[in-house]
Amino acid sequence: MTTRLADIAGHAGVSEATVSRVLNGRPGVSAATRQAVLAALDVLGYERPARLRQQRAGLIGLIIPELTNPIFPAFAEVIESALARHGYMAVLCSQTPGGVAEDDYLEMLLERGVAGVIFVNGLHANANSDRARYTRLTEQGLPIVLVNGYRPDIDAPFVSNDDVASLEAAVAHLGSLGHRRIGLAIGQDVYVPTRRKTEGFRRGLETLLGPSADTGGLVVNTMYTVEGGQAAAQKLLDRGCTAICCGNDIMALGAIRAARQRGLRVPEDVSVVGFDDSPLTAYLDPPLTTIRQSVREMALAAVSTVLEEVGGGRPPRTELLYRPELVVRRSTAPAPVPAAPLPRAAEHPGPEHLVN
Repeated sequence: MTTRLADIAGHAGVSEATVSRVLNGRPGVSAATRQAVLAALDVLGYERPARLRQQRAGLIGLIIPELTNPIFPAFAEVIESALARHGYMAVLCSQTPGGVAEDDYLEMLLERGVAGVIFVNGLHANANSDRARYTRLTEQGLPIVLVNGYRPDIDAPFVSNDDVASLEAAVAHLGSLGHRRIGLAIGQDVYVPTRRKTEGFRRGLETLLGPSADTGGLVVNTMYTVEGGQAAAQKLLDRGCTAICCGNDIMALGAIRAARQRGLRVPEDVSVVGFDDSPLTAYLDPPLTTIRQSVREMALAAVSTVLEEVGGGRPPRTELLYRPELVVRRSTAPAPVPAAPLPRAAEHPGPEHLVN
């Protein structure tokens, strides 16, 4: 091994200690020096370690759940553009029901020798999923970054939206408009973002109505789809809600559909708040009040983090939490005023009150 280090160091014109740092992926080496060592490896016929073979490929895997929800293509667009500016190409892997599974995509990405992988709302967001797939990647030295769905049991950098603060802001907004019967249409409880949004919703109601507020029946778990939002909204309207917070903008479309099927107007009779601020939400009828994720900032942070580790650094294994923004449009309005009770019919005097 000493002779090998000496050969590489002599060819690259650096010290053996520098060669060791490059081969072990340690920081403190300039890009030019690292490239000289890698070139020496290739010229002398030495096989690059797996980590350095991945760096040579110039590919970064990008796994997203689907393309039908506009928020995920929005993440993908920023990530792909940022990677291209740094000389990397994104290998986009989108999942659909019955399609290629995340684990199968990972095997394909590893075969192609990607330099790292960015997961946006991947299987890691399922609190019950096996973390072993991510442990295996990190043990192999493959840089990974996970967006949303923070899991403390996964030793990797995370970039997340502050889901708790998001729903607290949504409830506070509706409360300022006089709503007191507010419901939440949200996805399945196995997902970390679902749990965090539900926590924020309950906190918001406690702030609005007091710690003894009864939230029973005000949270309906369903699918993150238009149909799921519609079904959840039907239940919440049956329970007397005058306002509905939704887990994403797609569900909000379903909630608006449910209200209109009952002959209710949005926002005059029912206010609806979405989540994500997906493209085109400003052009709906009515334009949707929603929670805006910091998509660009989060995507750029994910790219910066994965490339830092590809370059030999070690980003903190913590969660970067991004503050959301409430975007108020026309799908929310003051709570409807309850109809006044009909006046009681005037009582006719009995015979004993008759005046002759």
